[in-house]
Amino acid sequence: MDKTIGKSAYQKKLTEEQLRLRQIQQAYLATGDRGIIVFEGWDAGGKGGTIRRMSAVMDPRGFKVWPIAAPRDVDKERHFLYRFWERVPPVGAISVFDRSWYGRVLVERVEKLAAQEAWKRAYREINEFERMLIDDGARIVKIFLHITPEEQLTRFEQRLADPMKRWKLTYEDFRNRNRRPDYEKAIDDMITRTSTVRAPWHVIAANDKKYARIEALRVVTETLSRGVDLGPRPMDEEAKALARAVFGSLPDGL
Repeated sequence: MDKTIGKSAYQKKLTEEQLRLRQIQQAYLATGDRGIIVFEGWDAGGKGGTIRRMSAVMDPRGFKVWPIAAPRDVDKERHFLYRFWERVPPVGAISVFDRSWYGRVLVERVEKLAAQEAWKRAYREINEFERMLIDDGARIVKIFLHITPEEQLTRFEQRLADPMKRWKLTYEDFRNRNRRPDYEKAIDDMITRTSTVRAPWHVIAANDKKYARIEALRVVTETLSRGVDLGPRPMDEEAKALARAVFGSLPDGL
């Protein structure tokens, strides 16, 4: 939990990973690959800050962030995975889930919002759900950001003191903190039961926000780029001909 990164190294690696994200998105538009990125973690673990470093450089036409809250009444009338099927990215796109279908075996389990039979069954259902997505061509990255209780309390205090971040602090944050042992058990079971060869969990030490961001981005880019040509896409021949007619010549490499 004491892993850190210096400021200059952080900026250098952040630039490198953000460039790689842009290359991946460009490649996916041509290859038809799809990316699904799942973020789970403790409250104030740094999920939002990491996601912002991704969305800042991605074209929103092929990149979507889904903040997952408690299910609505209409969601409760259907299978718990229904609302996530609707958010699966189309061909060539990447979607990020800020919390996810794992709520069934985390908060819904701990807070008794789902019957024991339902959340126990969910491990198998989630594994099958992810297997179907992978078989259909999606690449899945699952990241859990882990912070200590002491670091979490420090971040709560910082949010309380900052008017621009105070909205992030809720009653549920404090209630969940008081039930940390129950959540630790649920998290351990989740990772044990749903970390598969094709969709493993990546647990990242996140007491240092900068280190966690870089490590998370590294895992994302490494997974989403595996086996994919990230080189520049060739320009459409008709567009190339029109560009040559307009400009008279084209840059080297076209």
